[in-house]
Amino acid sequence: MINEWSLELLNAKLDNAENTALYLYTPMCGTCKLASRMLEITATTVTGYEIGKADLNYVGSLAETYQIESVPCLLIWKNGELVKKAYKFESVPNLYETLQSHS
Repeated sequence: MINEWSLELLNAKLDNAENTALYLYTPMCGTCKLASRMLEITATTVTGYEIGKADLNYVGSLAETYQIESVPCLLIWKNGELVKKAYKFESVPNLYETLQSHS
């Protein structure tokens, strides 16, 4: 299960983890619910990542910092540097490939 992260926890992960991903969503977003299920499945097969999630309503500063255009959004960092913003959650294999290509 992917756990909720606060901004403080995200920053700690970015300082200490090689590969980090954060899934941004809003509770009323139907597409986010489907994307969340796909990411949960993907997270069980991907290794070498710290993966968390956050309700964009509670981490609004991230929207500004990373210029988030919509949800769902998956932010992927390598060694603390943002390398990908993914908005398309086409399938579990697609998510897997997206994460693996940046590990």
